[in-house]
Amino acid sequence: MSLTVQQLSRWIDAAQGRIKCDLILKNATFLDVFSCTWKKGELAILDGVFVGFEPGLQASQIYNAQNRWIVPGWIDAHVHIESSMMTPENFEQAVLRRGTTTAICDPHELANVSGKEGIAYFLEAASELNLNLQVMLSSCVPSTQMETNGSGEISSKDLALLQNHPHALGLAEMMNVPGVLQSDPEVLKKLVQFSARPIDGHCPCVSGKKLAAYTLSGISSCHESSELSEASEKLSQGMAIWIREGSVAKDLKRLMPLLRLETTGSIGFCTDDRNALDILTEGHIDHLVRTSLLAGIPAEWVFRSASWTPAQHYGLHRGFRRIGALAPGYTADCVVLNDLSTCEIAEVFKSGQSASNLETPSLKDQAKCFENSVHIAIPEVQDLQGPQGLVHTIGVLEGKILTEHRIRKSQDPGIAHLSVLERHGHGFPPSNGYVEGFGLELNGAIASSVGHDSHNLIAVGSNPSDMRVAFSCLAKMGGGFCVVQKGVVLAELALPIGGLMSHQASSALAHCLRRLKVASLQIRCVLREPFLQLAFLSLPVIPSLKLTDRGLVDVEKFQFINVQA
Repeated sequence: MSLTVQQLSRWIDAAQGRIKCDLILKNATFLDVFSCTWKKGELAILDGVFVGFEPGLQASQIYNAQNRWIVPGWIDAHVHIESSMMTPENFEQAVLRRGTTTAICDPHELANVSGKEGIAYFLEAASELNLNLQVMLSSCVPSTQMETNGSGEISSKDLALLQNHPHALGLAEMMNVPGVLQSDPEVLKKLVQFSARPIDGHCPCVSGKKLAAYTLSGISSCHESSELSEASEKLSQGMAIWIREGSVAKDLKRLMPLLRLETTGSIGFCTDDRNALDILTEGHIDHLVRTSLLAGIPAEWVFRSASWTPAQHYGLHRGFRRIGALAPGYTADCVVLNDLSTCEIAEVFKSGQSASNLETPSLKDQAKCFENSVHIAIPEVQDLQGPQGLVHTIGVLEGKILTEHRIRKSQDPGIAHLSVLERHGHGFPPSNGYVEGFGLELNGAIASSVGHDSHNLIAVGSNPSDMRVAFSCLAKMGGGFCVVQKGVVLAELALPIGGLMSHQASSALAHCLRRLKVASLQIRCVLREPFLQLAFLSLPVIPSLKLTDRGLVDVEKFQFINVQA
C-alpha cells in the first residue's frame, strides 16, 4: 500500500486538531530515541500512525498511561522462525503480545529443504500477518558444498525473481566466508546484486585482514560474535552487532558490556534460533531487554537498541509507515510498561491497535506443500558404527554453537556416537563420527530432523541400536525430535512441515518440549538444550569441527578429514 494525497491530508488535519484521532495515549512518559531521553506528552494516533504529541487533540478512544512508560515496539534483528518450531502465524501469537512488533527473518531453514518456494512462503506470510515481518533473502542455500540439502543451490538468478517482493528486505546472512574471501564469482554476484540493500553477515571468529575484506564487500552486520573482543573489532570496522540470546547460543551476558550510549546506534538484539518453550517461559526480545535492565544498563540505551537501531540499520525508519521511534509519521508500534526495571508489559499496540484484539490469520493451507519431506531407508545397526580407536571428536560447549576439535579414544567415558543421515531422497549411507559433552553416563539416543542448515537427520547416542530406533521414529513422524532408551521411544515431537515446524501453538509445543527434556534427563544427558545443541553439530560454517551427511569437516581448514586420528 502506498501513501495517497488523501491519507497525508488526513494526518495533517489530525495533527492540527481539525479532525479526531483514533486513539490518544494520555499522561504518557515516553522514550525519545533520538535524544535518548524520557519525555511527557500525549501520543495521538490516526490510521495506525503517530500524528502528534501536543495536548488538546481529540480522539475516539483514550488510553490512560499514567504511571507507565511507553517505548517503541521491539525488533528482532535476526531470526529463523523455523527454529521456534512454529508457523509464522503461531510465531506472531507467541511474540507480538510480548512486545516484538517487527522481526527480520531469514527462511534459509525451509529454503534448504524446499528451495525458493520456502522463501516465497515466508514472503506471502509477511503480507498476511499483523506482525511486521521483513524477509532477508537467503544467500547460502546450501551453506556449503560439504553437505546435501533438499533443494540444491539457490542462485543469484533465483533471488532476482524474489527481490522485488514488498517484504523482501535484503540479502540474508552471508555464511560462505571462504567464498567471499576467495572472490567466488557467484558469491560476489549476489553481493553486487544486493549492494544497494542491507546485507547480513555471519563471520564467527573472523578478524584482521580477513574481516576487513569481508566487511568491504558491503556486509554490514553480524550476530555471530560470542566474545567481547570479537564484537568490538567488528564494531570498529563499521558492522552492526546483533547481540544474540537463542536457545543454544547465549551471548548476551558476555557482550552486554559493549552496550554504551555511544554504541547504541550500532548494537541491537536478536534471537536467531529460539524454541517455543524458551519463548513461552523466558520470553523473546523482552527476555534480552529484561536481562539487560536487571544488569544495570540504563533503560534508555536498552530500549533504543531494541528498536531504533535495527530500524535505522535496515532502512525501516524511512518512507511510508516507518518504524523504530515514537514520532509523527511513524507507525504506532509501541510497548506500554508497568515497570521499567522488570519490563512488565501492560499493553502492546501494533499499528495503533491493541495486540490482544488482533485476529491472527490462518495460513495452514499454504504450509501443506512442505509436509512429507523425510525420505530415507532405515539404516542397519552396523551402518551407524564409526571407526574404533583414536578418533577426531567434536567437543560440545554448553551455551555455544562453536565446538572444539578434540582427539579421544572412541571407547573413552563420555564419548558418544554421532550419525548424520541424508533425508532428501538420495539414499546416501549415514556419516558417522563421535561427540563429547552430552554426558559421561549417556544411556540412550536423541535424534532430530532439525540439522542446520541442510536439515538432514542427526542422532547422538550411547549405542547404534537406539540411534536406529530414533531414526525410524523421525521417519514415521515426517521429522521432529525424539528420545530413545533400550529400543523404546520415551518422548517425541512431530515437526511435519519441512521436518522443522508444527501447526501446534506455542503452549502445545512447550508441553512436548518439556516431556522431551525430562526424557533426555532420564537417559542422563547433561545439556540444558540437547535438541538444538545437536542440531548445530552438522553446520559446517561454525568452527571448529562438524559432521555433515558427507563426512567430518574441519571448519577452520574448510576440508573433510578422516574420523580416525
